[in-house]
Amino acid sequence: MRPERRALTALVAAALLGLGAGAAPADDTEATPEAVTPAPGQADLWEAIDPVFQRQLEQRLDTLGFSKAIRNKTLGVAVVDITDIGSPRAAAVNGDVMIYAASLPKIAILLAAFERIEDGELELTAENESLLHQMIQRSSNRAATAMMERVGKEYIAEVLRSDEYRLYDATRNGGLWAGKDYGKAGLWRRDPLHNLSHGATAMQVARFYYMLESGDLVDEEASRKMKSLMADSAIHHKFVKALDRIDPAAEIFRKSGSWQQWHADSAIVERGGRRYVAVGLCEDAQGGRWLERIFHVMDALVMESPDRRFARGPDADQ
Repeated sequence: MRPERRALTALVAAALLGLGAGAAPADDTEATPEAVTPAPGQADLWEAIDPVFQRQLEQRLDTLGFSKAIRNKTLGVAVVDITDIGSPRAAAVNGDVMIYAASLPKIAILLAAFERIEDGELELTAENESLLHQMIQRSSNRAATAMMERVGKEYIAEVLRSDEYRLYDATRNGGLWAGKDYGKAGLWRRDPLHNLSHGATAMQVARFYYMLESGDLVDEEASRKMKSLMADSAIHHKFVKALDRIDPAAEIFRKSGSWQQWHADSAIVERGGRRYVAVGLCEDAQGGRWLERIFHVMDALVMESPDRRFARGPDADQ
């Protein structure tokens, strides 16, 4: 375990042990974030919000009829153009609203597993790699539960809340949380702010993918391996279904989630020489269809926008 992570273990455990697991869910309202200085390697995508990009996203979602869902905070969306990885361009609606995300937080288990591997506390055996493959590409609940047991639920929370990542951050109204096995039993701890067993905010999920693409999740080698496990999703719906209609030759690295009326999807998309992160979280019986329609909006925003690699002029890198 890294020294800074070891120092946090006792603090995280003590804080979480004092939280009740059976209380009624809290309202998922946005908190007013305090100023936070990003840790080395940490992406601050809030600083990358582009006013024009933001206005276009809001207008197009309004045109599609999502105004009520946005007001009710049952829809969270984030899109980040990472074609120029050093100069991301972001937009979000309810980006800091935490929503139940079903299987999407399995990406937190993936990250924590590779942290364990980096620390020499877990081996990437054929069996463990198979479990990770099934957990991400097929969204196997059995595999996710097995990996949670091997990695440790407390350790997953520790990684998410660490200064290194801050993927769950009280100053940003939460973020990624995986506090329950993916089975009928196994609740460990609901998230501290909103009492959710499996939750996410669109912006924190977008940060996960941005750091993944930047090679900042564990290290470059681990980031590449994690990304490879997110390719070739075996579940053809939501973002994958929408992208196939737009450009069947495009590549997508994703993790989705569905349970009852809650629907989530998240991905890195590579097509036409462009790269972007797309995230959608919603609560509605038609949420799967919502995310297909919203994906078209996010894709169009990126593909129609100027490519920043060429907009800065020929001497930009000198």
